[in-house]
Amino acid sequence: MNLPKNEMKKQKDILVLCQFYYPEYVSSATLPYEMSVDLVKKGFSLDVLCGYPKEYSEQQKIPKKEIINGISIKRIRYLQMNRKGKIGRLVNYFSFICSVSVHLFSLRKYRSIIVYSNPPILPVIAILANRLFKTKIVYVCYDIYPELALLLGGVQSGSMIEKVMNHINHSLFNCVSKVVALSHEMKDYLLANKCELTDTKVKVIPNWYEECKDTQEINNDQFKNLRKNYRTIVVYAGNMGICQDMETIFGAIEKLKEHQGILFCFAGHGAKQDDLKEQAKIKGLAQTIFFDFLTGTDFTDLLKIADCYLVSLEKGVEGLSVPSKTYSYLSMGKPIIAIMNQETDIAKDLRRTRSGFSIEQGEKEALAEYILELDSNKQKVKEMGQNSQQLFVEKYTREICTNQYIEMMKNVLNRRSDSHV
Repeated sequence: MNLPKNEMKKQKDILVLCQFYYPEYVSSATLPYEMSVDLVKKGFSLDVLCGYPKEYSEQQKIPKKEIINGISIKRIRYLQMNRKGKIGRLVNYFSFICSVSVHLFSLRKYRSIIVYSNPPILPVIAILANRLFKTKIVYVCYDIYPELALLLGGVQSGSMIEKVMNHINHSLFNCVSKVVALSHEMKDYLLANKCELTDTKVKVIPNWYEECKDTQEINNDQFKNLRKNYRTIVVYAGNMGICQDMETIFGAIEKLKEHQGILFCFAGHGAKQDDLKEQAKIKGLAQTIFFDFLTGTDFTDLLKIADCYLVSLEKGVEGLSVPSKTYSYLSMGKPIIAIMNQETDIAKDLRRTRSGFSIEQGEKEALAEYILELDSNKQKVKEMGQNSQQLFVEKYTREICTNQYIEMMKNVLNRRSDSHV
């Protein structure tokens, strides 16, 4: 469908299409919001179509329509069941897609759509807009489906769901203008397994984190007391789900059971959380403490009391997903121990800059040894922390990463640019 010239002139530059958005506090909401703000500051006209907040917002009354920082946000209601079960997630996905599809013909007002990979069937709406209105598509690939769902047992091989997801991918990658991969290993996977994509179509732009200006003052009294009472605090803050290798971490904790000066703090949620709590209780791991999903100053306070951080992926997940918690860790200027394939961007960065350590899944003895090394050598903690902060400043600040989105969108929309994309 070709639009009349007068209607084409009225088109806005970008529609951001995602499930979670401001004022929700998960990274899948804050990152699209911060990107939108920075795009608008550079002169792009931009609207947002997203889900109505429920689980990840502390605000009680949120308008269905709102203009903030020059961004017009439309929030649509949909069924939101408990996401821990497979049925609940599927109901949420399809309910959201159905609610979005009601607004399909309003998408003709936009020259391009930035659409996200979660939920995995959301790109269907962008594909329809491309076919009906020639709308350009930029696809931000947080996770690769159906491969991730197959690996983790959420989808059965040969099932109708797998076939539908593959058909969506085929249609999407044939018409997409750009695909954003979060890491080079993700780009390599896409190019090796999605024949519709070429090197020029896939651009690596990592996620980011807002730099914490004050990395010293702690407001939370409980965290203050923990800092006083333990010699070394190891923090894991994020999802404890089927994508994360928690078994190696708990194997190392068991080996360090007699080292009562070392505390392991876990914060977040996920399918493995309850089992981990039970393990800690049964095995008498008194040096472990669990917190629910933390936000605001509570989250940053937890990061502040740490001596080092842990980040992990299950074997085989590398290339299909990237743990974005790493960037919040780097911003605080502390060592990181990564449990994942050594060819990931994160593992390579840590080794190259000496910002921490990286080990393969299952190497619980090595993990325990690295933690003991940091426990006994506070000078190394300081030096690695300085390297970590420098790595963050060089690669993972909001300004650096959103500037890459800005240049990419100039290219997609054929705007003049001072730098090559």
